[in-house]
Amino acid sequence: MSGVLPERAGVVVIGGGVVGASVAFHLAEAGVPDVLLLERDALASGSTSKAAGGVRAQFSDEVNIGLGARSLEAFAVFGTRPGQEIDLRRVGYLFLLSREDEVAAFERSVAVQNALGVPSRMISVAEARRLSPLIVPDGLLAAVYSPDDGHCTPESVVLGYAAGARRHGARVVTGCEVVGVEVVGGEIRSVVTNLGPVSAPTVVCAAGAWSAAVGAMVGVDLPVVPYRRQILVTDRAPGVPDDHEIPMTIDFTTTFYFHREGRGLLLGMSDPDEEPGFRLDRSDAWLPRLTEAIAARAPAVLDAGVTGGWAGLYEVTPDHNALIGEAAGPGRFLYATGFSGHGFLQGPAVGEVIRDLYLGREPVVDVTPLSADRFGGSTRPRLEIHHV
Repeated sequence: MSGVLPERAGVVVIGGGVVGASVAFHLAEAGVPDVLLLERDALASGSTSKAAGGVRAQFSDEVNIGLGARSLEAFAVFGTRPGQEIDLRRVGYLFLLSREDEVAAFERSVAVQNALGVPSRMISVAEARRLSPLIVPDGLLAAVYSPDDGHCTPESVVLGYAAGARRHGARVVTGCEVVGVEVVGGEIRSVVTNLGPVSAPTVVCAAGAWSAAVGAMVGVDLPVVPYRRQILVTDRAPGVPDDHEIPMTIDFTTTFYFHREGRGLLLGMSDPDEEPGFRLDRSDAWLPRLTEAIAARAPAVLDAGVTGGWAGLYEVTPDHNALIGEAAGPGRFLYATGFSGHGFLQGPAVGEVIRDLYLGREPVVDVTPLSADRFGGSTRPRLEIHHV
């Protein structure tokens, strides 16, 4: 355990990943007193540490573009605010398109992105291959590239935010599991943990894949379902000079992606056969489909030896968009979860948004469309401690 659990707090943030750490930092930096960040394991030990580390503003709608672009600005100055080296590599994001409907959809998205200041552009297949020389052009129609995107180190981002939060007076307690929330008369009274209760009137749920259980503690429906995603790391990328920066490259049709990881590659792909659940073991079931995608799009990668890998959890909502907002009750219950694979890259902006919502001011990005109410969930006030 790290940190001593206080008897009371002004705001309890549940979840020590990038979103929770960002929320704690931005609240404390704004002068909110008695901010307490709780994490049941170690900081960044959940989905954040298993993320691929990609950061981008290439989305199809204004809300996600805004969150991504705002976060990119924060990542760019992270060394001074909050003050941490995060190994930001702005090598760009490169989407490879092999279907006419994909091309049309990305043309529309690029127009929206450009109108909001994102320098993305449609490029030729030949230019895409110059940027990412491991790919083969067979079947490709076009590509989309934005030079401002890239990747950085997720654990460093969390540690930077947590250290910054502490400097501004917040407390961070790890090894502290939340097991219930006491609600009396429609108001939050305390957060119950394995280390004892903490009196607090406000809770922020940033518990990632475990958020549905936290919402249930106060009768708020947060429709978040965990899905395992796996990542592999290879040794030296064949045929590519060590000094050639490779953009985050995504074969959009198959979802196969890769980027530099040291002298090798980090790569992954979604598995449509994956069942929901909290499994974190590694499985070989997805490898035939992954191998087929690699052979079709970047066959030289098959010659690189696998040096490691891991499994993590996506926190998926029914429409694959985040849940960000404040519940109508009980008391003050705010949430930032369900990012469906985009939590790390949107973490800085989301921390600002939750800060603004807590302080009752207009958020830096209008997240009204991301309210959990869009799914018709209801708030059911509890009059007892609800243990999960």
